[in-house]
Amino acid sequence: MNYLSNKKIKNKRIILRCDFNVPVNDGNISDDSKITKSFKTINYLLENNNTIILMSHFGRIKKEEDKKSNSLKIVYEYLKKYYDLEFINNPLELEIINNSTKKIFLVENTRYTDIPLKRESANDLELAYYWSKFADIFVIDAFASLHRAHASTAGLSKYLPTYLGFLVEEEIKNLQPLITIENRPFLVIMGGAKVDDKIKIIESIINRCDKLIITGGILNTFLKVKGYNIGGSLVSSDEEVLTCIKNLLINEDDKIFFSNNFIVRRNEKNLNIKIEEMEDNDIILDNIVESSLLDNLNMVFLNGTCGKYEEEPFGEGTKKLLKDLSNKDASIYVGGGDTVSAVKKFHYQDKFTYISSGGGATLEYVAYNKLKALEYIKDNDASK
Repeated sequence: MNYLSNKKIKNKRIILRCDFNVPVNDGNISDDSKITKSFKTINYLLENNNTIILMSHFGRIKKEEDKKSNSLKIVYEYLKKYYDLEFINNPLELEIINNSTKKIFLVENTRYTDIPLKRESANDLELAYYWSKFADIFVIDAFASLHRAHASTAGLSKYLPTYLGFLVEEEIKNLQPLITIENRPFLVIMGGAKVDDKIKIIESIINRCDKLIITGGILNTFLKVKGYNIGGSLVSSDEEVLTCIKNLLINEDDKIFFSNNFIVRRNEKNLNIKIEEMEDNDIILDNIVESSLLDNLNMVFLNGTCGKYEEEPFGEGTKKLLKDLSNKDASIYVGGGDTVSAVKKFHYQDKFTYISSGGGATLEYVAYNKLKALEYIKDNDASK
């Protein structure tokens, strides 16, 4: 793989794929870290007199109406504070670049091309070729998107010499201890809302860690499989997922831990209870991880929160977990969009060894030591 840091590229036109898929609340960007993390690569390219064509996806585009609420214009307005750039309203109309004197452009959401046919998400090579005609070089700096081999994250490499940007290089190097696992005992803490999205990762990563703590919404399904009443709590109904969890609890039970301390909503009241005290209409909204579960560890990978941390009092579990981890004499690695947002919300961003910009990408990299887009680029880089 070619790193941008090893090559001085000057006077070229660059397609720079970033991940600007930032969270938005009440019409405002609530966490700008994905944007600011791209500044190092952007500034380096501008300093060397390159013209930059910024690309990113934003949200999910399943139908035409989704475009209105998933425009990158909000990111354009943010970037205008730092750069003199031009916005291209249609990712299929890049011709405007040829008649502009600007040095930096932001192209509208690449996933707009998924309507009516899935072109971006299906890594349509005709689409990638169209984009490639407007550049000399492709730089991929969207670490958080590398677990998807899309036209803008992978396909472009087939037509343009490709380099990994500073953020991708930083992520790969800083996450390396989670790949080599030289510090043991190694604890993985998995939280978040949906177990369906993480079960395959859990199956893989449990073979590499010494201890796995399950918390957050994904714990509900584990509890259900164990035979507990979880009331009206979020739970998976996917039979394959339920079977996977059953097998994990049989074969890896000595590695899997959870804390029996929950905050539930019962008839508009919030109660702190044990799982055995659950009633049929209770909804689990937070899990308080016991401090004793964090004893005897040298390295930790945290992905996911303990509950609905954005809403009081359901942030108590996540807040306590972050505080307990910050007091440990261990290497602590944090990954995942909501996890990082929670770290910032509770002001622990300077307390851990490394905070990754990736969610699913970080998970896949730690679990499998590879990412779909990077594997594609290795095989297809046009500079070979």
